[in-house]
Amino acid sequence: MGKTIHILNGPNLNLLGQREPELYGHETLADVEAACRAVAAGDGHEVALFQSNHEGKIVDRIHAARETAAAIVINPGAYTHTSIAFLDALNAFAGPVIEVHVSNIHKREAFRHRSYVSLRADGVIAGCGVEGYALAVRRVCSLLRN
Repeated sequence: MGKTIHILNGPNLNLLGQREPELYGHETLADVEAACRAVAAGDGHEVALFQSNHEGKIVDRIHAARETAAAIVINPGAYTHTSIAFLDALNAFAGPVIEVHVSNIHKREAFRHRSYVSLRADGVIAGCGVEGYALAVRRVCSLLRN
């Protein structure tokens, strides 16, 4: 495996900073990427950020990560609660997986309390805003060191 940390984002995260800023904040995915690059670089890693509103495209990226990634940080968006395909793809990935949610999904609607991705994730960070991504990168760097 390589030293790249793949940061995968599901539907509507392309609107981060614009959509419901009272819930998700004003930072954009570009801000997330910059923060994650800084954290990863400090540990000798690179990041590859990808966002799609299409489930199959994200599954394809998870599959590709099997050959190119040391770890995956994933914010599945609404697919958190519906995608067994994400779970199956992540189960085929050997490295660490950290699940991230900008909002605290456990303080929201009941249907958001169930995560298929959590069944594979080595850790879950929720409710820390976009800072959760940098926390996730720190965690995978720690896991990769040990």
